[in-house]
Amino acid sequence: MELLEQIRAFQPWNPQEEQDRAELLRRLGSGEALYTRDNASAHLTASAWVVSPDRRQVLMAYHNLYGSWAWLGGHADGERDLLAVALREVREESGLVNVRPVSPEIYSLEILTVDGHEKRGVYVSSHLHLNVTYLLEADPADPVRRKPDENSAVGWFGLEEAVAASSEPWFRERIYKKLNAKLALV
Repeated sequence: MELLEQIRAFQPWNPQEEQDRAELLRRLGSGEALYTRDNASAHLTASAWVVSPDRRQVLMAYHNLYGSWAWLGGHADGERDLLAVALREVREESGLVNVRPVSPEIYSLEILTVDGHEKRGVYVSSHLHLNVTYLLEADPADPVRRKPDENSAVGWFGLEEAVAASSEPWFRERIYKKLNAKLALV
């Protein structure tokens, strides 16, 4: 199913998802180029809320760019299958080999602000990540490793500890708490 159809079928869980879904549909429907970083103001990203099979732990990475424990994910970079992007990014950022979708359906939607920053010596202007989140599952006993150019640590946390580990208040309150609360519906 095409991303636009997936987002149309997505049932928002709260007002944030409702508003962000409407804006994602508007932007995708406008024909705006969103699948690559060529659009400097906004582009598509995919994130993963990676949980243990018992749904009591979540995988986080300490992201160098943000100086915070955070979920895993990255840019579409031309790929139109955002679930494939989420799986690729988790494997690249954590070293996990055996990670699988709990469902192929979209788990959550967010529009995320990214402050201007330096990346590999080049300035990147402030912009939006039009983000699609998938719920993935992996075994906490499987080995993980850091990806030094992106993160300095990767580890499993209890659900509440994962929220508390983030140093970004908006993510703690609006995103990570929401993702954990939605686990009760799965």
